Amino acid sequence: MRYISTRGAWGDDPQPFCAILQEGLAPDGGLAVPQAYPRFTGPELAALRPLGYRELAFAVLSRFIDDMPAADLRRIVADTYTAAVFGSDEITPLATLAPGLFLLRVSNGPTMAFKDIALQLVGNLFEYVLGRNQGSINILGATSGDTGSSAEYAMRGKRGITVFMLSPLGRMSPFQQAQMFSLADPNIFNIAIDGTFDDCQDLVKAVANDAEFKARWKIGAVNSINWGRIAAQVVYYFKGYFAATTENAQRVDFAVPSGNFGNILAAHVAREMGLPIRRLILATNENDVLDEFFRTGRYRPRSASETHATSSPSMDISKASNFERFIFDVTGRNPETLRELWSTLATDGGFDLSQTPHWAQVQAAGFVSGRSTHADRLATIREIATRYGIVIDPHTADGVKVGLELRDPATPLICVETALPAKFAATIREAVGRDPARPAVWRGLETRPQHSTTLAADAGLVKAFIAEHAAAA
Repeated sequence: MRYISTRGAWGDDPQPFCAILQEGLAPDGGLAVPQAYPRFTGPELAALRPLGYRELAFAVLSRFIDDMPAADLRRIVADTYTAAVFGSDEITPLATLAPGLFLLRVSNGPTMAFKDIALQLVGNLFEYVLGRNQGSINILGATSGDTGSSAEYAMRGKRGITVFMLSPLGRMSPFQQAQMFSLADPNIFNIAIDGTFDDCQDLVKAVANDAEFKARWKIGAVNSINWGRIAAQVVYYFKGYFAATTENAQRVDFAVPSGNFGNILAAHVAREMGLPIRRLILATNENDVLDEFFRTGRYRPRSASETHATSSPSMDISKASNFERFIFDVTGRNPETLRELWSTLATDGGFDLSQTPHWAQVQAAGFVSGRSTHADRLATIREIATRYGIVIDPHTADGVKVGLELRDPATPLICVETALPAKFAATIREAVGRDPARPAVWRGLETRPQHSTTLAADAGLVKAFIAEHAAAA
């Protein structure tokens, strides 16, 4: 397995996994993708069905990671996915709400967010690769609430790794902010950017596109621009499918709340690998750029002033980084076409595929979409709690609302949980009249001392801060 960039880099010299793991953005500003998706045959898919999570993860990940000894990858996977870290050996248990209606619980990791599934693995992979090369890395990331804490808890204390995490000032829930800012580890730096998540993400890309600075300070990425995260998330779609079905002739729908398009991209990849997924139901909140695209073919990111601050804040995103990987797929994996579209995006503020031959490929990819509002979230949280005795978080509620709205009763529907409700107490209290349960380890979190630095949305300031605090390059 070798990797190329969506914009053409490495085309003549495709890269192995361990190289692109540390790269973040490709040298041309594109994203790393496999030269071709590995595909499971019918018999191979049948052989995966009885496997436990660790064995399944190794079977899937070994298709993407073949430049390290299989025994080492197997050990890393086994060390990552433990009951001690994720609460049970199921890792991502499937809850049955009603016949044909399921909740895939992927948020039982250390920070109560689905991103722990990938970042715990990525942290261990980074440590392995750096140890093998006796190297160091300075990780730069952006978070709208959950990626930051998941990354920091995965990387804290790891030798050779320093983390710089950008977050939008005042736009996370109090729990999300405290979960990050209360860390006092010397290798963790939280930077609150006076702007939106999209501003934070733009800053990460601006720094990464400065080739000299990136090389000098060995800048890496943990956002879902890192292919390692996508690969790790692919696994739980296989796990959820096998848990919800009895034979591989059955097809299912997945409902996925989406902001940066990474979680549902992993489902798309699983489908390309041969998993019998009928439809991918994408749910947005009031920031409905992706819903607009899948309904109309028009992709039109919003400005910072048009990006709403909502009660599902991790999805307050108008520029979905991983969308580039999807567009690469549906435009024939042609870097020239991708570059032309992104040039149009830069000059015109968007592009429209509805009148092009590519629109048929978008529709063939199996996506449908819908939008959820604050009132919808409250009503869905209340309904699921009343009917099934389970309290879900606001982002999961967006997915459940749209999933139920577009559900085909003849097809099993698996709704993907994205976080535990304890992270969003105010919204849960508004919905059901009581605070969500909070694990003992997080009691009093918001009262702990917090550590962060506030900066303007200026790449020069971010680079200066990194240069001052980075690990030795």
